[in-house]
Amino acid sequence: MSHLSSPPKKLKGEHKGHGLPRGSERGSSSRDKDRSATVNSSVSMPAGGKGSRPSCPPVTPQKAPNRLINEKSPYLLQHAYNPVDWYPWGQEAFDKARKENKPIFLSVGYSTCHWCHMMEEESFQNEEIGRVDKVFMTFVQATSSGGGWPMNVWLTPNLQPFVGGTYFPPEDGLTRVGFRTVLMRIRDQWKQNKNTLLENSQRVTTALLARSEISMGDRQLPPSAATMNTRCFQQLDEGYDEEYGGFAEAPKFPTPVILNFLFSYWLTHRLTQDGSRAQQMALHTLKMMANGGIRDHVGQGFHRYSTDRQWHVPHFEKMLYDQAQLAVAYSQAFQISGDEFYSEVAKGILQYVSRSLNHRSGGFYSAEDADSPPERGSRPKEGAFYVWTVKEIQQLLPDLVHGATEPLTSGQLLMKHYGLTEAGNISPSQDPNGELQGQNVLTVRYSLELTAARFGLDVEAVRTLLTTGLEKLFQARKHRPKPHLDSKMLAAWNGLMVSGFAVTGAVLGIDKLINYATNCAKFLKRHMFDVASGRLKRTCYAGNGGTVEHSNPPCWGFLEDYTFVVRGLLDLYEASQESSWLEWALRLQDTQDRLFWDSRGGGYFCSEAELGSGLPLRLKDDQDGAEPSANSVSAHNLLRLHGFTGHKDWMDKCVCLLTAFSERMRRVPVALPEMVRALSAHQQTLKQIVICGDPQAKDTKALLQCVHSTFVPNKVLILADGDPSSFLSRQLPFLSTLRRLEDRATAYVCENQACSMPITEPCELRKLLHQ
Repeated sequence: MSHLSSPPKKLKGEHKGHGLPRGSERGSSSRDKDRSATVNSSVSMPAGGKGSRPSCPPVTPQKAPNRLINEKSPYLLQHAYNPVDWYPWGQEAFDKARKENKPIFLSVGYSTCHWCHMMEEESFQNEEIGRVDKVFMTFVQATSSGGGWPMNVWLTPNLQPFVGGTYFPPEDGLTRVGFRTVLMRIRDQWKQNKNTLLENSQRVTTALLARSEISMGDRQLPPSAATMNTRCFQQLDEGYDEEYGGFAEAPKFPTPVILNFLFSYWLTHRLTQDGSRAQQMALHTLKMMANGGIRDHVGQGFHRYSTDRQWHVPHFEKMLYDQAQLAVAYSQAFQISGDEFYSEVAKGILQYVSRSLNHRSGGFYSAEDADSPPERGSRPKEGAFYVWTVKEIQQLLPDLVHGATEPLTSGQLLMKHYGLTEAGNISPSQDPNGELQGQNVLTVRYSLELTAARFGLDVEAVRTLLTTGLEKLFQARKHRPKPHLDSKMLAAWNGLMVSGFAVTGAVLGIDKLINYATNCAKFLKRHMFDVASGRLKRTCYAGNGGTVEHSNPPCWGFLEDYTFVVRGLLDLYEASQESSWLEWALRLQDTQDRLFWDSRGGGYFCSEAELGSGLPLRLKDDQDGAEPSANSVSAHNLLRLHGFTGHKDWMDKCVCLLTAFSERMRRVPVALPEMVRALSAHQQTLKQIVICGDPQAKDTKALLQCVHSTFVPNKVLILADGDPSSFLSRQLPFLSTLRRLEDRATAYVCENQACSMPITEPCELRKLLHQ
C-alpha cells in the first residue's frame, strides 16, 4: 500500500538517484519520457489478464499479441506480446474501468529504459503476474522515495492516483516489495477499504495542488537578479567536486543547465574571484566528463550518466537531449577558453548524432539503448556494445610502434592511455549482475604529453596512433549487434537539436552543421506542424522505407515542444540569417501563449487545458534538470523575441513569468539555474547587435563570425540588409536609420534604445562586446 511521507528534498542540480541500482532511469526530468502510457484496467487479478492464476502457469508462453500491437510507440510495441490485458492510455480504458469499477494500473516508460526492460521481462511477461507522466510523476515523487522510470501508478476510475512507485522486482526482496505482493494488497484493499483509499487519494491530490501552485500572488516584480545569482553560485560551489568536477558523489549526470549558468555568471563577474571560480568549475567539469567513460571515445557522443564519482563507468544509454545540450556547452567552452579540446568534443557529439540518430527526413531519433547482445542470438547485456577486453585490443592493434624506448604495440599504447587492464577496469560494485567481468570502459588516464613521455615518443605521433587505433576499434564495433534504437522523434528534442547544430555551426564557422539544423527545422515544419490550427505535434515515428508516421489521433505538443522549437528557430535565424525561421518562431510563440499561458497567475502550464481536463493536476514545471524547464526557456525566448520585434506584450509576459516563479527561485535558486540566467538577462537588458551589409559579402561575414565566436549570451543578432520591406525592418523601424559606413559592412551594438558608434573592424567589435 502507499505510505505518505514528507516531500522529497530538493537536491542540487537534478535528481541524484542515490540508492538505486545501476542503470536506474532516475536523473532525467519527468518531461523526457515517451508520453505513450500503457494501462491495465483489470488489476483485480494478478496482471496475467483474464483467467490467469498464480498457481497455474501455462505450459507454453502466450504468443498472440494484445491490443498494443496496433500502436506506433516503440515502448508500447515492446509490450505487445505481454500476457497482460493492456490498453493504450485513452478513453477506452477509462470507460472500462468506470463500468467495471476497477482501478487502473498505469505504466509509463520509454523504449531504451534499462529498468523498464527489467520490469517487463520479470513481471509483465510472467504468466503468474501476468501527457500524463508529469502529473503522476509528481504524485510518485511526493509519496515515495523519489521518481524515475518505469513509473507505475494505480489510479481510481476517475484518474485519481492512490499508489505509486518505480521499478518493482517480481517477488519480495530484502529492500523492495515485490510486484506480486503490491498487486495482491491493492486488490484486497480495493475490495475491503475502497473508501479509505479514495479519501487518501483526495487528500494527497489536494496537498499536491497546494504545493504545486505557482502564481504571482500579490507580488508585482521578480526578485533581485544579483541576489539570486549569488545564492545559486554559492549553492553550486558548496556541492562542487574539486577533483573530478560535477556536483555530486555518485551517480553523476551531465548538467548543461548548471554549466550554462556558471558561464553566464563568469561573464558578469569575470573580474572577481567568484567569477574565475565559476569558469574553472564549468571548464574542469566539461574536461573531466570528456576524458571519462561517460563519453564514447570510439563512436563519440555521451552516455546518460556516470555510476561513479570519476565519470568512469556510465549507464550506457545515449539520449538525444544530452547530445544537443552538451554540444552547445562545449561550443561555449571553446568560445570562452579558445581551447580546441572543447571544439573537438562538440564536433564529435554532432558527428555521432548525424551518423547514428538522423532520419532521412531531417529529424532525429530519441535514444539508443544501454543494452545489446554481446553476440547475435545471446541475451542482451548492459554496455555490451561499448566495452572491450585486453585480448580484443591486442588482436585488433598488433603493430609495433617504432621509436619507442621499449617494445610496444599500438594496442599496448592505447590500453595504457585509456586505462585498460587484463582483469577489466570495472569494479564489481558497479557490476551487480556480473555482466561486465573482464571488460573495460575506455577513459583517458593520462595526458598526451605524459603518455608520449612514458614511451619516449613525440606527442603528435601518439595523437596519430591513438586516433588510428580508435578508428580500427570503431570499424570492428560495427560488426557487433547494435543497441536498440528508439525511432520515436519528439518535437521538443528536435528543437534542442536545431539549437545544438545551429549554435555549434555558428561558433565554429562550419556551414555543414548549420545545414543539419536547417534540415531539422524543415522536418519540424513538414511533419510536426499542423498548418490549419498552428499547433505542433508532439511525436512522430520512423516508418517503412524512410517514411514518417503519426499516431491516430495525433499526439499534440506540450509546452516544452513549443519552447524548445522556438529557441531552436531563434538560434537558427542567428546562425543562418534566414528570416523565415524567425517569422515561424513568432507564430509558434503566439500559439504557445494562446494554449498554455496562465492569465491569472502568470507563467505557462505544461499542457493544454482541454488535453489535461481529465487529470487531477495542471502543472507548471519548476525545475531545471536533465533539460531546462519549459518556463525557464520561455523566459529567454520572450526576451529575445522582444529584442527582435520590440513587442511590449512579450516583455510583459516575461516579467509576469519571472514574478510567478519568484518564490521558487528565492527558496532554491539552484533548482532553477536557467531561470536565474533569464532573470539576469532581463535585469541587465539584452544587446541588439545589428550588422548592416550584404549577407554574401566577405566583410559582412567577418563581422557576423566575430559575434558568433564571442561569448555574449544576452543578445540578439540582427542582419539589416538595407531592404525597408524586410520582415525585421517592419518589426524594428529604427533599423532604417542605421547606415553602412563608407559602403562597408557596419556593426552597431544597441541597448536601451541607444546604439553605439558604427564599427567596421571585427577586432573593434570584439572589444566592444567584451565590455
